[in-house]
Amino acid sequence: TQDWAIENVEVVTYRDGTPIPQVTNQTEWDNLTTGAWCYYNNDETKGKLYNWYAVMGIHDAIETTPNKEFAPEGWHVPSDAEWTTLEDQLIAYGYNYDGTITGNKIAQAMASIGWSASTVTGSPGNYQSANNGSGFNAFPEGFRPNGFFSGEGYYAYFWSSTEYFSNAVWFRSLYMSWFDVFKSYYAMDNGFSVRFVRDASTASTANG
Repeated sequence: TQDWAIENVEVVTYRDGTPIPQVTNQTEWDNLTTGAWCYYNNDETKGKLYNWYAVMGIHDAIETTPNKEFAPEGWHVPSDAEWTTLEDQLIAYGYNYDGTITGNKIAQAMASIGWSASTVTGSPGNYQSANNGSGFNAFPEGFRPNGFFSGEGYYAYFWSSTEYFSNAVWFRSLYMSWFDVFKSYYAMDNGFSVRFVRDASTASTANG
């Protein structure tokens, strides 16, 4: 029943039109506790990365201020559980690179073309003409750890909306030489890509 966007988020305002600040400076980014976005390497030809504060609509430093909505009407940022549902469905329907229905080997099916080369069978960087069987189209935008930029061509990182503990959040990542989709947690001030999922009631209507 899930309906996922097939492109990364590119918004520069919250749902109500309030601007999300673009922050280019490394030190400023690393010290943020409110929402911000940037282009990878501050290059406007690259994709947009967001800290988790933006994803959660934390637009000012006043704790009593209600958070804003990051996603447009009818969409939301997927929870950790929704990511797991997507992964389980792809595995169950044979999207593992070897056609099996057990184990997480779905990275190639979720990856776009354009990855750095790898010799690992089933990874996004290996035999890329076989990539993207699922249509998810994960592109290796890289990420922004500690205010720096890293991993273009090698990594795709995606936020979930689910906190692990007070300063860390669950995410998913693909790497050029991994055949699995990796799950872990990272600090909220990192810059990752984001995907939207259609709200359940909207998805049901869209699917008839």
